[in-house]
Amino acid sequence: PAVIIADHPAFAWRGMHLDVSRHFFSVDYLKKFIDLLALYKFNKFHLHLTDDQGWRIEIKKYPKLTEEGAWRTFNNQDSVMIAKSKDNPDFALDPKHIIQRNGKTLYGGFYTQEQMKDVVAYALARHIDIIPEIDMPGHMMAAITSYPFLSCTGGSKFGKLFTTPICPSNESTYEFAQNVFTEIMQIFPSEYIHIGGDEVDRTSWEQSESAKAFMAKNNLKTSGELQSYFINRMEKFFNSKGRKIIGWDEILEDGISPTAMVTYWRSWVPNAPIKAAKNGNQVVMSPGNPLYFDNEPDQNSVSNVYHFNPIPKGLTDKEAKNIIGAQANTWSERIPTENRADYMIFPRMTALAERLWTNKDNYDDYQQRLTMNFARLSALGVHYRLPDIAGLVEQSVFTDQTVLNPQKPLPDLTLRYTTDGSLPDSSSAVLDAPFTIQKSMFVRLAAFTPKNVSGNVYNLHYTQQDLAEAEKPAGIAGGLICNYYPGPFKSSKLMAGAPKQAIKVDEIVVPKEASAPSFGLKYTGFLQIPADGIYSFYLTCDDGGILKIANREVVNNDGWHGPIEKSGQVALKSGLQPIALDFVEGGGGYTLKLKYSVNGSPITEVPSAWLKH
Repeated sequence: PAVIIADHPAFAWRGMHLDVSRHFFSVDYLKKFIDLLALYKFNKFHLHLTDDQGWRIEIKKYPKLTEEGAWRTFNNQDSVMIAKSKDNPDFALDPKHIIQRNGKTLYGGFYTQEQMKDVVAYALARHIDIIPEIDMPGHMMAAITSYPFLSCTGGSKFGKLFTTPICPSNESTYEFAQNVFTEIMQIFPSEYIHIGGDEVDRTSWEQSESAKAFMAKNNLKTSGELQSYFINRMEKFFNSKGRKIIGWDEILEDGISPTAMVTYWRSWVPNAPIKAAKNGNQVVMSPGNPLYFDNEPDQNSVSNVYHFNPIPKGLTDKEAKNIIGAQANTWSERIPTENRADYMIFPRMTALAERLWTNKDNYDDYQQRLTMNFARLSALGVHYRLPDIAGLVEQSVFTDQTVLNPQKPLPDLTLRYTTDGSLPDSSSAVLDAPFTIQKSMFVRLAAFTPKNVSGNVYNLHYTQQDLAEAEKPAGIAGGLICNYYPGPFKSSKLMAGAPKQAIKVDEIVVPKEASAPSFGLKYTGFLQIPADGIYSFYLTCDDGGILKIANREVVNNDGWHGPIEKSGQVALKSGLQPIALDFVEGGGGYTLKLKYSVNGSPITEVPSAWLKH
């Protein structure tokens, strides 16, 4: 031979997940997605087929699952998408999935067994296993609405956080589950079947007399042990059929067998994959940060995925072999269309592909190859997220004048802008020379492909302001004061009353004392500003936060969301400048970072020495 290529993947499980319950995706899109998985050497496709919002696979023994459970009237998520579609058609509900029935407008869809067998064969021909997920005992509202006998209460509703689950103390529940999975196994030849097992509101079990009697009979002390009983019993059924069970990492909590596989997702429970690996369970890593691709991407998202290390610290070499790979999850609550799915998944998926194949850091070279790869994605009809326009700050300030002169991230893009508040479109003014700004104004900027496909719209606020005078407080000490408020708070503006605890912190991070699942934090004090200038601040939050400096709002990154970086500027004189940073955690992220630059300097962490109170 003229050449020998020696190559092999670093991880056996190289996967992607797609939720088709919250919004339905066509067979054609599934096949397109499978082609892209094969192109980038993925070998596992985790298909989330059922949830509260819709049951998407035909089960012949229970026809109402799709006759009724696959369709819904528009819910609150749909209403949000409809509102957002006024500015972005990628959020418009697909009319192919809307029907009229008995005078009602219904939204949804499902796959027949024959359709899904065809998709499975299509994937296998491309060396990809489809792992079906039928999520239970929680996330079963669509099924319970169709068959009310499945719950302990004869129905399902939303509780404080999650919906009423199926009832694991009734034999009829196991008959249903086994019948459903028997048909699933006839469609999907995968060795692995995903049972979900996450986010279960066990209140209905704890209030059920039959469940209490069942627990006493089986020596189960808690409702958590009852859930574990359900999972273990279903695993035995799977094993009897020659299959293996997978569940989200909650199945660890009250004991599982070492043969069950765990999909780790809860970033705020860092010990979960370590516990599983030490127990002998195989683990697929998919932590919410950075592998939830439904989290809104920003300029750091691709880098964060690329630099993700699937092997957690704290494992021996032998235990680390139980970490068999990773996958990214795309939940579709805010992804109603195929174009939006493409946008959220690409190019992040390419970064994960390289990480799982090589598990080596070659990021600079990857970036060069990614730039060339965009043309390939365009040719394949992928509606990917365009590269970020570098150097933009959402809240910019200036004392005299400033210049907007961004560089195109790809040579064939055109930058277009507006100053009247309207969205840029293919007829908007072209920004192809430096644009001088001498008064406060609002600029909206977007990149356009040669086919006039728009990228992100950048909302740039320019404010003329004087340098803020420094303050001269007495009795200054190092660090900030962090007031801790047990939550939840969906906005930092909702924190009120006396804090539970005041904590002195020497850096801007979530303190270990903030241990509740959801909470709010208020950081107050001063920044020791070393010199006069225009300071840019970059606030990354998961969930939300608002930064004020010199009593001026600099960054508004509020609300519950994944890790997003937002930026703003403030004009400051040297000396002590008041800082107020409010942060809310909804349960899961625990991410808070503050960086800065001044007069165009490199972006770096805010020094601890600047923090005073």
